[in-house]
Amino acid sequence: MAKITYVEFGGTEHVVDVANGLTVMEGARDNGIPGIEADCGGACACSTCHVYVDPAWVDKLPRRDSMEEDMLDFAYEPDPARSRLTCQLKVSDALDGLKVFMPEKQI
Repeated sequence: MAKITYVEFGGTEHVVDVANGLTVMEGARDNGIPGIEADCGGACACSTCHVYVDPAWVDKLPRRDSMEEDMLDFAYEPDPARSRLTCQLKVSDALDGLKVFMPEKQI
């Protein structure tokens, strides 16, 4: 289980425990966190679960694969270093303390 902090665009923080094996997107969805729409349900077929990863975590996460890179091209104001799709981040104990920030909007 990992404690993950989701920060809404306006600054409201939501700290939740997410079970290992779920994705960061599923953790947001299952806990009613606003700002992550996940229109495709986690199939990496849209960019509506886009977040900016806290800078301290960028190098601790697995690299983006080509599919995630392609979908991030459709995200709202993607950041080359910090943008991730939460459907592609599998939760494990190694993600305990992860902090992600929602963009102003999802597209």
